[in-house]
Amino acid sequence: MKKLMTILLFTCSLMTVSAQYPDGKQLLERIDGNMSSENRIFTSSMVIYGRRTTHTVKMKTWTAGEKKSFTEYLFPAREQGTKMLKLEDQLWIYSPSTDRIIQIAGHMLRQSVMGSDLSYEDLMEDNRLVQQYNANVTGTEEVDGRQCWVVELKAVVPDIAYQGMKLWVDQERNIPLREEMYAKSGTLLKRTELSDVKRIGNRGYPRKILFRDMLRDGKGTEFIIEDIEFNVPIPEHIFSKASLKK
Repeated sequence: MKKLMTILLFTCSLMTVSAQYPDGKQLLERIDGNMSSENRIFTSSMVIYGRRTTHTVKMKTWTAGEKKSFTEYLFPAREQGTKMLKLEDQLWIYSPSTDRIIQIAGHMLRQSVMGSDLSYEDLMEDNRLVQQYNANVTGTEEVDGRQCWVVELKAVVPDIAYQGMKLWVDQERNIPLREEMYAKSGTLLKRTELSDVKRIGNRGYPRKILFRDMLRDGKGTEFIIEDIEFNVPIPEHIFSKASLKK
């Protein structure tokens, strides 16, 4: 009888702790509400910390929903005028030095962008988390003085860069402050740290993301949002192959 009571008390305590955690799907929906939008225009810098040198790439990006994106490189001079166009799951790049448009596909999408810790897949990925993953809230931890939910994600779609993820989500602001991305084998591929969260309209948004490719040496790549506008009109002609050479 004593053993049975112990088991019942332990089960009840587990149920109580579990009840205190948010539903995984609802938490992903709240994250998507902050991080996703119908469209946006932003300027950004990508600071690439190499073994010996550090260099910066500046760009401007237009996105419409989850399927269309157009980026133009502004700096440095040797990259100025380089453009990228994403339509659905296809990616094209225009290089002014060669005056050619090439398509990036297949294994090439996993290649580093300009020596950074980001791949072309990382730049293309903009789908809502709730559409791609099942989520399970497993606990709580503190990150940079903020109480976070620890969330484990498992992919529900086959063609995705990361089959598993682990997030540390700010309990108050519903924004990931740390992310780990995993291959299907369980290998840790990427780690990110999100910071400088600002209030923009009715959402919180991180202005800095430090990417680290865990399969290579280096100090990582910092992606900095300098200016951003959400849900503003974007001319449809921006998202055309003709815009690559304009």
